[in-house]
Amino acid sequence: MDTEKHINQPLAEVFGFPIHNESERAKRYRDNKLCPFNNIVSNCTKNSIEFPLGVCSLYHKEKPVVICPIRFREDWTIISDAANFIFDERATWTHVGEVRLNDKLGKSAGNIDYVLVSYDDKGRVLDFGSLEVQSVYISGNLTGPFTAYLEDPSSEFSWTNAFKYPKPDYLSSSRKRLIPQIIAKGSILRQWNKKQAVALQTTFYNTLPALPEVDKALSDFAFFLYDLVPNAQTKNLTLKLQRIVYTNFASALEQIAKFEAGPINEFTEILQKKLDAKRTGNSDMNNEENYVAE
Repeated sequence: MDTEKHINQPLAEVFGFPIHNESERAKRYRDNKLCPFNNIVSNCTKNSIEFPLGVCSLYHKEKPVVICPIRFREDWTIISDAANFIFDERATWTHVGEVRLNDKLGKSAGNIDYVLVSYDDKGRVLDFGSLEVQSVYISGNLTGPFTAYLEDPSSEFSWTNAFKYPKPDYLSSSRKRLIPQIIAKGSILRQWNKKQAVALQTTFYNTLPALPEVDKALSDFAFFLYDLVPNAQTKNLTLKLQRIVYTNFASALEQIAKFEAGPINEFTEILQKKLDAKRTGNSDMNNEENYVAE
């Protein structure tokens, strides 16, 4: 694929195809707002059923970044990869999606993206494990370039000087989504001694703290790292497994959920300002400063 064509705009894939793929199949998917990645229906339903925001991946630093979790369903590779970790090779298995997980008090800890289930010749459950899939949230204006492209899907499409250029928001993706999921659902599954897998893109994983790795046989928690690889022959991007990080739930959680402390003197200065304001009769709420570890 010609990388030069992608420098001047953020859209990597729209309705399943790179925007410079002008094949009849790609045009049909764009015209009919279809999804080729095993969505629950034939159409794309991202953000809206009637007017879907059909961007599967965007370019950041000249590399395609997955921003839609459905994009990970290509050929169901993530399912078979996770099954090879969770079960032995003799197991008969399948998967079910969006399974609610409750805690001891019956309160929901959230839905598991995919539960892989092994079963016997009578269809009885023998074992199970989980697979969570996390794409990346974005910041900026994605609707602008997406709308402009659909109005004129030419090979010379560009979007360089637009307000709020879209880019991945890895920090929000981990703190608002990935970490809470691992803490809530993962803690319950760990108590049941069930293996867990998480599918991420390599660039997302690289923003997380380094995790201690163990042999596959000793692992109960694994990260499967994928990337979108250009295929010059088909002019498409293909989801490829790049690496598996085998670790243990307890050690992974300790690292991922740990917030590194900022300088204590900065927090002390904020306290001093609020205290001074309160002692002089002013409301400490008027002080807009807040200590946030970014």
